[in-house]
This record gives sequence, structure tokens and C-alpha cells, in this order.
Amino acid sequence: MALTVASHHGDIDESLVPGTVHLVDLEHTMATQHAKDQKDIVLVPTPSTDPDDPLNWTPRRKYLALTCALLYTWFNGMALSVVYSVLVPLSTALSVTEADLNAGTGYMFLLLGWGLLFWQPFALQYGKRLTYLISLLALVAITVWGPYARGNGQWIANRVLTGFFGAPIEALPETTIADLFFAHERGTYLGWYAFTLAGSNFFAPIICGFINDGVGYRWVFYFQAIFCAVTWVFLFFFMEETNYDRRTVGVVAESNDGVVNPTPDTEKSKEASEDPSDGIKRIPSPVGGSSVATKTFWQKMSVIDKPRPFMMHYRAWQSLKLLSWPVVFYSGFSYGTYLIYFNILNATSSIILGGSPYNFRPSLVGLSYISCMIGVVAASAFTGVFSDRFIIRLARRNNGVFEPEQRLWLFTVSSLVIPSSLILWGVGAAHHVHWFGLIFAMGTTAFANTMGITLSVSYLIDTYRDISGDALTTCILIRNTMSFAIGYGITPWLKNLGYQNCFISVAFVGLAICCVFLVMIKWGKKFREMKRVDYWREVKKRIDLGLVH
Repeated sequence: MALTVASHHGDIDESLVPGTVHLVDLEHTMATQHAKDQKDIVLVPTPSTDPDDPLNWTPRRKYLALTCALLYTWFNGMALSVVYSVLVPLSTALSVTEADLNAGTGYMFLLLGWGLLFWQPFALQYGKRLTYLISLLALVAITVWGPYARGNGQWIANRVLTGFFGAPIEALPETTIADLFFAHERGTYLGWYAFTLAGSNFFAPIICGFINDGVGYRWVFYFQAIFCAVTWVFLFFFMEETNYDRRTVGVVAESNDGVVNPTPDTEKSKEASEDPSDGIKRIPSPVGGSSVATKTFWQKMSVIDKPRPFMMHYRAWQSLKLLSWPVVFYSGFSYGTYLIYFNILNATSSIILGGSPYNFRPSLVGLSYISCMIGVVAASAFTGVFSDRFIIRLARRNNGVFEPEQRLWLFTVSSLVIPSSLILWGVGAAHHVHWFGLIFAMGTTAFANTMGITLSVSYLIDTYRDISGDALTTCILIRNTMSFAIGYGITPWLKNLGYQNCFISVAFVGLAICCVFLVMIKWGKKFREMKRVDYWREVKKRIDLGLVH
């Protein structure tokens, strides 16, 4: 397996299939940087010599940035999920039918996706820090308006604006994680992100039900606005910009005195930077980085990132073009499939548990989401820490070479869990099974949903890390368009088919769709090979323009 050797001018070995990397140095012969705590793990991508390169930050600096991104995700996610356990009382208070409330949620999800065509290019152009702050500030105002959005027109408008300004939650934290962490550890932190994303959506109904019972439906919205405002203050003082204009991609051979060291891997490369002037000196240990940062505190707190060539329109168009790339499309389709199950659960939990024979109060409907939280925690650990160890183990068995499809084997679990959970939830509700059966189904559905988040995003970033900012936008466009469709149609679907027939059909369709991961395991590398030339051409262009982060 050849190393990807890049120069200051973007010279790249275009014979390499995107995503295929030599992750484990079994023979300890690769002249490149390795992990500090695991001597045979190659750092992918190779960090620069700059101590302000996020890959070189100290662990404390990295974890502070990660904490800010996760806090944003958690409280943004809660603001997006205030209505799930109070659908029935909210319908009465706002004079909006339950079908229209769910339709509004569908429009919100549509804008959560398509809004990224503006926000993701904006964040990469002007700074992620600025985007986080604008998003939270707008959500504070829109959430305060929520309990006064009477009638269908105002409610839809409120949900559309919520979706647009909340859209960065869908791709910006993943991009931040890709900025901060290497390939062998990225899955762990994406697991943390999946926990905050899915966990916030399940935690909000737990507290919102009690808030509604205690002080009324308006405070369901007010409390979320207060949480967002406090988070905004925290991010303003502690969230550091992670945009960094990278001049190299993949694995870069270490150099001595400006000359790239030949290794058995670099000698096999198609072109391994034959010009000695292309050599790049590397710091000996990037993990932990330099103890001295070049930025002052006030430079770190700058709201506007450094100036770059205006490319927002190009990035937005590129995100649409990526719809034709098989791996990108599959990642969005997979993500969307698992989100649909989450939407079905949220759209029906208040109706099923609040109706006969269960007759749960809104607070008890909210408490039922504790089961979902347990499922989220379990899935985050499984697809995070465990998946990183799993892919390292498979890479060792594959002569040290990591293929992105290796992580997809974990989808075996969710492909079995999803249909079982949906049948238990829908058929169980139709036959009035004990409430514990439904609560258990909620937990296992949340487990599978969280798996879908982590594995789908990890597969995309593992494959196309250097254009992942735009590829994630494409992924979310697909995912949320699917979510919009199901949010708009779930209520009439249930009324026309009934719980039993509806969920049996959903379960078997879900089983078939989930098993598509087997197609990617079989032919995923061929799909990556199909777009190899296009990918490296795009990466070289971005390096020359300073757009690789």
C-alpha cells in the first residue's frame, strides 16, 4: 500500500483509491508520523508543522473545542425537539391539528438539510465559530416566538426558520471533529457527536413533559431559549476557530533537511515527490503539539476568520454535484433511512402512549424517552470506541491497510434490530401489549438510529475526508429530504393502514433498505475507484486555492 505523498503544490499520487490508507505500520518501516500512544498507528492525515494546526493542538485545547461543538449540538438539538412529548396539548393551545404539527416538523427537517447549502459554505468561508454563534442567537429568538405561533401558517413559518437557523447542527460539528482528530480516533468522537445529536432529541421530551405539566406549554419553549442563550455565552468565550488551510493531504513522508525519506511504501508510489524541494519538515510528535501557540487569546476569540477567496457559490454547487457520487449518495441514503425510524417514533409516541389504554400524561410520555437515552448511550459506545478498535483490528488483518467499508460490518446489528423494534412498537400498540414492551422498542429503535448516524457519517469522512465539508452537506440534503417526506405523510399513513399493517410494512421495507450495506461492502471500493480521478482533481484544486481543511 503506497503512502499518499503531497507537496506544497498539491502533487498527489492519483493512482490511490480515496479512503484506502495504510493505517497500521506492522513492520515499523514507514517514515511518517505515528500516534504517540500507539507506535504502529499511522497518523492520517499527517499534520503540518504549525502549532496552530488543529491536529497539533494540545489535548486540552482539542477537548475544549470538542466540548463547545457538543454543547452546541446538545442544546440546538433540544430546541429542535421541544414538541415531541406535548403534541396533544400543543395542538389545542395553538389551534393546529396534530397532522399539521407533524407537517411543520417535516418542513423543519427539509430546511435543516437544504439550509446547509448556505451555512456550510458560509462556515468554511467566514469561520465555523461565527456560524455557531449566529445559529444559536437566532434560535433563541425563534424559540421564544414558538408558543405564540398560532394557526397553521405561523406554525409552518416558525418551523421553517427553526430549520434554517438550526441547520449547522447537521454537518458543522462533524466537520469540526474532522478538523481536530485523526482517522484512527475519529469514530470515537463521532460517537460522542451522535450521542449529543440523538440524545438531545430524546432528552428534550423527558423534561418538556414535566415543564408542560408544571408551568404550561409556553415554558417548554422558554426554557430551551434560555439554555441556548447560556450556551451562546459559553461558546463566545471558549469556542476557537478550527478552520485551517491545509497544504497537504493523506499521509506525508517525513523528511530530513528538506528531503523526503524513501521507504518501502513510498518507493511503490506512482510518484512520491521526486523533487527534493517538495520535502516538508515535520515536527517529531504532533500528538499534544507544541506547548507554545502562536495565537493570542484575543486572536482566538476573533469572530471573523481570516480572508479567503470567495467560494461559497462554488461549494454550494459542488455539494449538488456530489449527489452523483455513489459513496456520498449511499451515506445520505443510509443516514436518512435511520432518521426516518426516529421520526416515526417521535411522531407516534405521544399519540400511542397518550391514548387508550395507556393514557400517559405528557410528563410520563417524556419519561418514556429515558429508554431512548439508554439506547443512545449504548450505540454511541458501540459505534464510537468499539468501532475504532474494530477497524484497527481489521486493518491489522489486512496487512495494515484500512478500507472504509470495514466499518460497515457493524451495520449487521442495526439491520436486525430495526425491523424487530418496529414490529414490537406498531403491532404491540395495535394489540395493547404491556407498556414495557413499547418502552423497550423505543430504546432499541434509538440504539439503531444512533448507529445509523455514526456509521453513515464515519464512512463518508473516512472516504472523502479532504472534501468532507461539502460532502456532508450533500449527505444531509438526501437525509433530510427523506425525513421531510416521512414527516409529511406519517399521520395519514397510520390512519389509513392502522398501527399493525403500517409498522409491519415499515419493518420489512426497513430490513431490505438496511441490508444495502452489503452491496457497499461488496462493491464500495469499485464505486470509490470510479470517482478516483474526479476526487483527486478536486483535492488538488482546493489545495491550490487554500480550501482544504
